[in-house]
Amino acid sequence: MGRLRVNAPPSIKPEVISLGCRLNIAESERMKAMLADSGDVVVINSCAVTSEAVRQTRQAIRKARRARPDARLIVTGCAADIERDQLAEMPEVDGLIANAAKLDPRAWNVPLPEAPPPPTRTRAFIAVQNGCDHACTFCVIPQGRGASRSIKISEVLREVEHHLELGAREVVLTGVDVTSWGHDLPGSPPLGALVAAVLDAFPQLQRLRMSSLDGVEIDEALFELFASEARLMPHLHLSMQHGDDLILKRMKRRHSRADAVTLVQRLKARRPDIAIGADLIAGFPTETPEHHAANLSIIDELDIVHGHIFPYSPRPGTPAARMPQVAREVVKQRAAELREAVAARRASWLHSLVGETLSVLAERDGTGYAPSYARVDLPEGTPAGKLIDITPRSIEGGLLR
Repeated sequence: MGRLRVNAPPSIKPEVISLGCRLNIAESERMKAMLADSGDVVVINSCAVTSEAVRQTRQAIRKARRARPDARLIVTGCAADIERDQLAEMPEVDGLIANAAKLDPRAWNVPLPEAPPPPTRTRAFIAVQNGCDHACTFCVIPQGRGASRSIKISEVLREVEHHLELGAREVVLTGVDVTSWGHDLPGSPPLGALVAAVLDAFPQLQRLRMSSLDGVEIDEALFELFASEARLMPHLHLSMQHGDDLILKRMKRRHSRADAVTLVQRLKARRPDIAIGADLIAGFPTETPEHHAANLSIIDELDIVHGHIFPYSPRPGTPAARMPQVAREVVKQRAAELREAVAARRASWLHSLVGETLSVLAERDGTGYAPSYARVDLPEGTPAGKLIDITPRSIEGGLLR
């Protein structure tokens, strides 16, 4: 791709635009530090999980080119592998970096840093795992991320320590398939062992949060921490995908509806304030109205208040793309119904928090997040990174106020 411009005028700074998952966010922060002296460069850290994500990637490329017409524009991330030929044909794109190489300075022709410090953030996203060994019939992510690889506990602890030294008040452990962490390490430690190690090593860490988890692979040690450890945030986001067992089987998921219901019931019995999130796909191939009804009903049964709804879209080379498809207008309608059901559940949950005193971690935009990931409007002038007790009195625009 040619050498990036190093030692550029200080007024010209590189920009990394992150799309998609929290793992991408974590990797984008590392790229920003690595490319800090690379001058007029824009990097699109792309997503390809759905056709809509690819559309947004292309949109971000065009927008970035209009904003910085003279910059060198580079695309990396999952779409840079899965949609490589299509993105390479875009006139706005100057080059592509393979997803597996994006954190390697040699791929960017920049000097090897001794210990690149990530920029200070209120919340630090730390990748503890990458890749996926599973073969869900709808998913292209293994094509862009490869096999599952775990980061050793010692390396995770070093990164957590570094972020805490830079002022982070909350750490989020993230990855592609986080609950597979440890399967490839000596002795195959469970994810609960890593979470316990982080909490034990850093008593000063006030908030530890987990990104999306596969509920059926939550080990007992991790369950106990969710149930009883105050510093592990009461916020569990499940990679659920659907509420009907036949559709889950056709997706090649490893859990049943009953598995998810039992897990949530057990957790809520021990920690009633835990907030449940979930990914749900609308209009998966062969989905009937009855299957969709089961998908809708899981929202209330699991009390899903953080819902990520994805209209199904066929991805290249996946088995689901060869299955009988649901009409696009039906997919869109079902997605809208799922979103409406989540919104109603979420509104009821937010109303239940009015009058409660919440410990909120302030962000830079004047809002903050409670332990349950409820978003709260903060008094003007509240500095980012400050933990503040707030007793909201109303709800406006989805924010507790």
